[in-house]
Amino acid sequence: MKEGAAQGGGESLARLLLRVALPISAQSLLTSSLNLVDNLIVGRLGETELASVGLANQIFFVHWMILFGFTSGTAAFMAQFWGRRDLKNIRRTTGAAVTANLCLSTAFFLAAMLFPERILGIFTNIPTVIEMGAGFVRINAPSFLLLSFTVPLTAALRATQQTSIPLRISVFVLGTNTFLNYLLVFGSLGAPALGVRGSACATVAARSVELALLLFVVFARKNRIAGRPREFFSWSGDLLRRIIRNAWPTTLNETLWGAGTSMYNAAYGRISVTAFAAVQAGWAIQNIFIMACFSLGDAMLIIVGEKLGRGERAEAIDTASRILRVCVFLGLAAGGLLFLLSRRIVGLFELTDEGARYALLILMVYSAFLVVKVMNGTIVAGVLRCGGDTRFAMMGEVCCVWLIGVPLAFIGARALMLPVYWVVLLVHVQELTELFIMLRRVRSKKWAKTLIKGVD
Repeated sequence: MKEGAAQGGGESLARLLLRVALPISAQSLLTSSLNLVDNLIVGRLGETELASVGLANQIFFVHWMILFGFTSGTAAFMAQFWGRRDLKNIRRTTGAAVTANLCLSTAFFLAAMLFPERILGIFTNIPTVIEMGAGFVRINAPSFLLLSFTVPLTAALRATQQTSIPLRISVFVLGTNTFLNYLLVFGSLGAPALGVRGSACATVAARSVELALLLFVVFARKNRIAGRPREFFSWSGDLLRRIIRNAWPTTLNETLWGAGTSMYNAAYGRISVTAFAAVQAGWAIQNIFIMACFSLGDAMLIIVGEKLGRGERAEAIDTASRILRVCVFLGLAAGGLLFLLSRRIVGLFELTDEGARYALLILMVYSAFLVVKVMNGTIVAGVLRCGGDTRFAMMGEVCCVWLIGVPLAFIGARALMLPVYWVVLLVHVQELTELFIMLRRVRSKKWAKTLIKGVD
């Protein structure tokens, strides 16, 4: 028996986007702000400290992308199951995601505890940066395990259109992280001054609070996705095969995309400490703008996936096209705003004059290409994944990153020895190529498939 009946349509797209996408956007802003706060606070210690934390975070970034990749593949099932209000299979899908993510996170946790220096040596050859970053990685390692639960639970809440719950939790987590950074990095209010290690302690504490709040809201308060533990782990062989068939391309996609992005940073990290610190400052600022726009991809997966789950293919395709038009407008607006505010925001970082100039020029590049990045992210994570077109999305994005972006990054940084801002510009050839490929796929309409036919 399905728990509840499908709700009728009738809500306008604008109202639906406000109800679903706005809380996701606000939560993404808060998550990006958390990273920005970390960078601003650590950046006040110096460029070496900022660079070391930026490099250390590459490990956590790759881990996050793998978790996001698998969970994104399962979220398409959650959204389509929600189309027919099938909470039983939403719980099963969530349990499958937790199980897979926990296995992966355990491997990352052990590697981070045992040999972080070797991992950081992939990204830079500066001994002081490696030593400082290794301490950060070891202390922050429990975050790998915590995220294996929070990411799937958040996806399930979003898929069932309860997007305001993760938002409220993120507000509290941001406040916790900021306050603990203030205490532990500089030793405020009588706390020990731990520097970079203090930032890692603050992050672990904030992630622990995040998971505790999620578990309380879902299980103690009997949320609609709550159930007995065995309900989450009673998936059938058929459902598990379908989930894996759809999720392995998204997992590989995000893994290789994340690894490729880390290779960009490996190229930047070999230019100079100042160059890499400038990249980290620019990246943290850009994310504030880009993550807010990427929420349209999450909303697309939820809204369009629900329609595909109800068998409304034509309406799903039309809704996807309308949301993409909104995406273009938001991307252009965000890029313009980033351009106007970039000089003022760069001044918040404790960079040298040269580092500040690099960061400003990097932000000019980011602002010019922001609409392209937003379109690519929305199409890959929203349009193609909600319909199960995950293999095409993987091949298109991964080939562009590894065959175009990564070679151009190292050619610019090592062979041509260009300034870091020119290397950043060169890498964006990959984004333009990817957009051309993805738009052709959207127009073909081959992506719109129903994933849950025949699932009991």
